[in-house]
Amino acid sequence: MEDWALARLNTQQIDLSSQSQLEAYGQLTRNELVSICSQLNCDAAFVAFHHVKDYQALGGLLPQQVRWLDSKLQNTDIAEHRVYSGINNLISALLDDSAYLDSVFTQQQFSNVDNALGASILPQQALEALRSLTEYSLAMSQPCKVGDTWLVLGVITHKSFALVLDKHAYHLASSLELQALSFSIAKKDRQYQELFQQLPIPCALIDNDNRVTRQNHVAKNCLSLELAASVFTLLEVDDHPMLHDTLHIVREGLLRQAWCEVPLLISGLRTWFKLSFCHALDEKGQLLMLAEDITERYRLADQLSFHSNHDVLTGLPNRVQFELLLSEALQDNDSSDACVAFLDLDQFQVINDISGHQAGDELLCQVAKRLKLLLRKGDVVARLGGDEFGILMYSASQESATMVAKRICHQLSEHEFQWRKVKHNVSVSMGLAKLDKNAGDIYSVLSQIDASCRLAKEEGRNQWHFYNEDDPQISKLYNQMLASVDIIGALALNEFELFYQLIEPLEKSETGLHMEVLLRMVQKDGTYVSPAVFLPAAERYNLASRIDRWVIEHLLKWGAANLEIWQQLAMVSINLSALSLGDQKFMSWLEMRLMVEPELVDKLCFEITETAAVSQLDQATALIDFLQPLGCKLALDDFGSGFSSFAYLKCLDVDFVKIDGQFVVNVCHDKGDKAIVAAICQLGKEMEFEVIAEFVENVDIGYLLKSLGVDYAQGYAINKPQKLSSLTSGQRTPWLISDASFYCGADI
Repeated sequence: MEDWALARLNTQQIDLSSQSQLEAYGQLTRNELVSICSQLNCDAAFVAFHHVKDYQALGGLLPQQVRWLDSKLQNTDIAEHRVYSGINNLISALLDDSAYLDSVFTQQQFSNVDNALGASILPQQALEALRSLTEYSLAMSQPCKVGDTWLVLGVITHKSFALVLDKHAYHLASSLELQALSFSIAKKDRQYQELFQQLPIPCALIDNDNRVTRQNHVAKNCLSLELAASVFTLLEVDDHPMLHDTLHIVREGLLRQAWCEVPLLISGLRTWFKLSFCHALDEKGQLLMLAEDITERYRLADQLSFHSNHDVLTGLPNRVQFELLLSEALQDNDSSDACVAFLDLDQFQVINDISGHQAGDELLCQVAKRLKLLLRKGDVVARLGGDEFGILMYSASQESATMVAKRICHQLSEHEFQWRKVKHNVSVSMGLAKLDKNAGDIYSVLSQIDASCRLAKEEGRNQWHFYNEDDPQISKLYNQMLASVDIIGALALNEFELFYQLIEPLEKSETGLHMEVLLRMVQKDGTYVSPAVFLPAAERYNLASRIDRWVIEHLLKWGAANLEIWQQLAMVSINLSALSLGDQKFMSWLEMRLMVEPELVDKLCFEITETAAVSQLDQATALIDFLQPLGCKLALDDFGSGFSSFAYLKCLDVDFVKIDGQFVVNVCHDKGDKAIVAAICQLGKEMEFEVIAEFVENVDIGYLLKSLGVDYAQGYAINKPQKLSSLTSGQRTPWLISDASFYCGADI
């Protein structure tokens, strides 16, 4: 029985592709009921589902599709036709009574009922219909549930023996459940196919031989794939290993999904795609391939890479790329000698100021084009920033490099640049050096050519200078560059220390010390670096303002911490550089800093050099106007060293004038020096400023200066600079204790 039933179920499969779900279920149910009636020799069979709604749940079956009656009962014989109607009425009465069906399924009762039984079991209408069928019996199986199919099988037979229908009910429920699953699978497959075709990106199924078994319309149009063709035909041979590894990772289960980015050959063009692979939901072990066009991303990445390594304005390699090439050349021990050049446009700022930055940009583009034409084949020119260019000359000796530099300087000096009817002269200064393979890094080489270029500018511009470590000018400039690095580190780590040197009154009987604050750089071994070494570097590399700020800040902190000593002092002089005088940001800071120290500022005297005052007369005048209300003094340092000293002195309302040391050191033996000092003293009396003489190296100079009318003296004869931290008292001890009436003068 079971073998027959399974065989029957297998042969009752419905062609789902040619029928609707409703038709298929109706046909399958009817065929099953016919088979059951034939097997059991019954006159009618029907199916009662758990609930009437299950008709729709299982394919939308109608009540008349869940019953079957023997066609012999439909003949013209009136008695037979009455039996047909009675059986139909009985089945309808059972299927239409939901309360009865609920009791059957909930209580799991079953009925084997003949004409004389079942008054308390069947519904009234069903009972009346059954009683009209005097020779027929009703048999029903126990409720049977398979998956989502829950039913009771009923048969009507004219035989009087009882039938057991449970197995037939189970087989019927299994058949219907299989049919429902088949419909569900077919529906999902159709949805999958529709989704597969509607995806907006190329998709394909790849079999175990890496051949295409199916593809959507987008893949067919974009990838030009042919069915049964290998997916490897899209790639260049060099990219095959990457795709092979990606496929292997997914097939071996190392990752559920893997991808690779490869260029595909499409219509002879290389197009970048991201190929993603995962297992397809089928029994063939195929892989689903998704192809995403990432050509635009690679194009943008290439563009970004170009801009990160090239100057946007000129299209030349930028500093990053130039340093990379320089580093590669430095590390290549097999290559021949190379030379490096640093090129700076002369007076480029003038063009920007007169004609605007647009004109400056145009000039940079023109210079970039000319430089590429003037270089040898294979050499590299880069824009390092602003108006600075770098040149890397491969396989170049000093002679060939100087020839290139000479050609560049000559050609650019003849280049006529005109912007809106304004003509500008163009010239360059160049620094060159050999690429020393023993150099520690590229920055040592860059500093060498930078020093050479600066020297070329100082020598008059429009020329070149080749670096030579034995050149004293280069060594001095190079040492200043190194010192600038030390200055930055010293400022950050407070590796400076304040010193002081006394300024002694020659006539006045002051009780407090008058002193000048000096600065020393402290080295790691505890020794001191003289200002004569690091201050020129500070002024060259715009660090002087930061040094002045450090000095003022730490001096005021010392004064606040040693207020008693500070109040004993007569005057404290501080040097201001020319750069600080022209630095508006520094001057604003100085104003704010002095205003918060009212108990200290009246002891301060700021010294500016004569050169700084003359070159920045407006700033010097503004400084005087700012300092005088605060009680601060102003001194003009190195007076007499400039050619316009006396002409500009009347424009500056200064409190002190410090005579340049060149007129003091030999004053006892030089009539000219003595006359200049006397003239300045006389001028001081007339213009009401006091005179300070520097470089007082012995007592004789002191007595002579006193006799000439000098007010103060400063020099090693009085004291050498000492640490400010060692000062314990602000009280003065007189230097010239004897009267100078005995002084007869020197050999003048």
